[in-house]
Amino acid sequence: MKECIAMLLAGGQGSRLYALTQRLAKPAVPFGGKYRIIDFPLSNCVNSGIDTVGILTQYQPLVLNEYIGNGQPWDLDRLYGGVHVLPPYQKATGSDWYKGTANAIYQNINFIDRYEPNYVVILSGDHIYKMDYGKMLDFHKEKGADCTIAVMEVPWEEASRFGIMTADENGTITKFEEKPKEPKSNLASMGIYIFTWEKLRKFLTEDEADPNSENDFGKNIIPNMLNAGEKMVAYAFEGYWKDVGTIDSLWDANMDLLNPNVALDVWDDSWKIYSRTSGLPGHKIGSKAVIDNSMITEGCRVDGTVIQSVLFDNTRVAEGATVEASILMPGSVVEPGACVRYSIIAENVVVKRGAMVGVRPEDMDDITKWGVAVVGEGITVGAGAKIGPKAMVVKDVKEGEEQW
Repeated sequence: MKECIAMLLAGGQGSRLYALTQRLAKPAVPFGGKYRIIDFPLSNCVNSGIDTVGILTQYQPLVLNEYIGNGQPWDLDRLYGGVHVLPPYQKATGSDWYKGTANAIYQNINFIDRYEPNYVVILSGDHIYKMDYGKMLDFHKEKGADCTIAVMEVPWEEASRFGIMTADENGTITKFEEKPKEPKSNLASMGIYIFTWEKLRKFLTEDEADPNSENDFGKNIIPNMLNAGEKMVAYAFEGYWKDVGTIDSLWDANMDLLNPNVALDVWDDSWKIYSRTSGLPGHKIGSKAVIDNSMITEGCRVDGTVIQSVLFDNTRVAEGATVEASILMPGSVVEPGACVRYSIIAENVVVKRGAMVGVRPEDMDDITKWGVAVVGEGITVGAGAKIGPKAMVVKDVKEGEEQW
């Protein structure tokens, strides 16, 4: 028997990351030089004393499955418990894709029941943050709650992007709206829930029997529990948290690693973020290289200029090349004379000689023309090619070609 287990939702398509997730599940997208997004909730689990994690996969799961393996890098290779990848599977009554977040958990009720938990933590696989779920669980038990939702205040202009709730002075949730057009509060759900399993099991079963349900936590389970008068409380979180489901937010979060005024510390030994990284040699910095406020990971070779950028393992920046305010994912190469600015370069991309990615717009005053350029996995940007701001490159770019 386990007091608490975690279920990590990692099956989303990640369509807003476009070229980065065409062949890759969103939680497997590289982050911060040596990590993948899923490293953060997995590390939070093991650091919080949760040693049983079910990872629900669906869209493009191969890289993610291979990366997770037996869970050893996160100390989750256990005989009883540990990490388990849970894709949709064939049953006697047929098979079905996960229809929504609630349905994904419903389809794995038997997995949860194996461990007879008192509590279940529901997590998303596309958030960057460090959080002690043990403290949240203590709060849940102290309040005698059926459901505890981690919340944080967000700017009012962004509130309509989130599940928004109203809570009284004791933290009891009195109202919940999923992505309201006119929010009455700026207290936003972080997509991190702790449920008393007996209650959640009941509401999942009822929700599955409702033919009109969208089988979603935010749209169905939470409103249904609230309407039924179940005890639901808000757990205030004040640390760093970012949903990296868009190109801009993924870029922002990587840049936050380089910002001394932002509390995203992946070097804190008291709360390590674990990852499955290969045993690469140390990075090599050439005698003519210029590097300023950047993160350079193992196996990189830098002979050019790198400014305020994040370079993942085994990337190459040749002499005469410039990389500024950008993210180079594993195996990418920037050849001599090439320039990459305000861009996300996916794995194994080659930016050929003299090419420019993230070209500045002619009208510097028109902010609508600015944006992060993205080059998808395995793409070659031909010599002398020009890729404009906000471009989304999903196929090879010919020599001298321009994309805006």
